[in-house]
Amino acid sequence: MSRAVRVPRGGAGDVRTAPGRRRIEAARNLLARRPGAVLLLSATALLLLMWIPACLRTGMVDLRVYRAAAPHLGTGDLYAFRLHLPGPDLFPLPFTYPPFAALLFLPLGRVAWPVASGVWTAASMAALCGLVHCCLRLADPAAPAARHRRRVLLWSAALLWTEPVAVTFAFGQINLLLAALVGYAVRRRTAATAGLGIGLAAGIKLVPAVTGLYFLAHRRWSAVWWSVAVFLATVAAGWWAAPRSATDFWLHEVGAAARVGPVGSVLNQSLRGALSRTLGHDVGWSAPWWACAVPAALLALTAVVRTARRGDRLGALLAVQFSGLLLCPISWCHHWVWAAVAVLWLAHTPLRTAAHTAALLAWCTVLAGYPIHWLELAQPDITQFGRPWYLATLGWCYPVCAVLTLVALCAGAGGYALRRIPLTALSKTGRYRLQSSFGAER
Repeated sequence: MSRAVRVPRGGAGDVRTAPGRRRIEAARNLLARRPGAVLLLSATALLLLMWIPACLRTGMVDLRVYRAAAPHLGTGDLYAFRLHLPGPDLFPLPFTYPPFAALLFLPLGRVAWPVASGVWTAASMAALCGLVHCCLRLADPAAPAARHRRRVLLWSAALLWTEPVAVTFAFGQINLLLAALVGYAVRRRTAATAGLGIGLAAGIKLVPAVTGLYFLAHRRWSAVWWSVAVFLATVAAGWWAAPRSATDFWLHEVGAAARVGPVGSVLNQSLRGALSRTLGHDVGWSAPWWACAVPAALLALTAVVRTARRGDRLGALLAVQFSGLLLCPISWCHHWVWAAVAVLWLAHTPLRTAAHTAALLAWCTVLAGYPIHWLELAQPDITQFGRPWYLATLGWCYPVCAVLTLVALCAGAGGYALRRIPLTALSKTGRYRLQSSFGAER
C-alpha cells in the first residue's frame, strides 16, 4: 500500500517554488542572526570605495574645505577663501558656514590627511547608526531591545547605499553628524539638553534651526528658548574669535545663495533649484518661487501639526526637516539625508494608504537609482541654468518625493494607530503616553 503524499495548500506550484522559498527564508534567518556582520560587510565595501577617492586630490572635497578654510578664521579672509580643484567642471569651493563652525574645524588641519579623513568617515558611519537608532526609537519606543538593535544594524547597512548618504561620505560632508545630533536632541527629556543639541547644530550650519518648529508644535517652550540661547552663544563665540569674519558672514554673506554654488545645478534639489532649471534662470524670490513655496510651506505645516497631535514624533520631525530642505535656496542632494529617515517612517507605518505606498516606492526608486549622479553627468555645464525639458523634469525628483511624503504624513496615522491627542500630551519628562488601536497605553 503506497503512502499518501501531502500536497501543500498552495498546490503543485508551491512544490516547484519551494527551493526558492527556502533560499529566501535562509537569507532572512541569516540577516536576523548576523545583523552586525551584514553592517560590517556593507560598511567595509563602502569604505573601500570611498577611501581611494579620499586619498586622491579631489576626494572628500568638503572635508578639504573645512581643513583648509578654518585657519583663515583669524586672518579675516575666511569668506574670501576658495579651494581650487583641478578640472574644468569644478568651481572654486568657498567656506559657507558660520564662523563658529570654522572654530570647531581648526583641529582638523593639525592632523595628517589620512587620519583626518579616516576619523571623519568613521564618525559619519557611527552618526548614521545613531540617527537610525534615534528615529526607530521615536517611531517605536516600545520595541524590545533585541529587535530594535537588529533593526538599527540592518537598516544602517541598507541606508549606507542610498544616494544622499553615499554622497555625504564621498564629499566628506557634515550632514550625518548634524542629523544625528538633531535626532539625539529631540529625544532628550530635559529642555536644556534638547536645546543644547539644536542650538549647536544651528550654530554650525544654519539649516538645523528649522527644528525649532518641532519644539513649537509640541509646546516645548523651554526647549525653544534654550535652543535660541545656545545658538546666540555660538554667534557670540564666532564674533569673539574672529570679528571681521563674523561681520562679513552675518552682514553680507548669509543671504548670498549664489556664493554657495550654482543655484541651477542639478545637485541643488530645493524648490528654487528645480524651478531655476525649469525656467532657465535663477528665479530668486520671484512670483514663481512664491507660487510653489507657499503651498509647500502650508502642506509641511499641516503635516507637522497633524503628526504632533496624534503623537507621531518621527513624522513631525520629518515634516519639519522637509520644510527646510524644500524652502532653503540651496539644498544639495547630500543635504537630503533625511530622505533615509522618510524610508524608515514609511516602512514602519502599519496603516497604509495610497499616499504611503506611492511615497515609499518613489523614494526607493530615487535613492537606489542615483538620479542626481546621472543628471550631473548629463548636464552640459554646472553654471548654466537651462536644461532640456526631460532633464529639467527629472531634476524635480527629490522635491516631488518630499511632497508625496508630506501628503502621506497628513493622510496616515504614522508609526502607530493612535487616537487623537492634544499637543499638550507631551509630559514634563518629554515622553508621550501613546494609546494604540487596541486601547493599551505604551
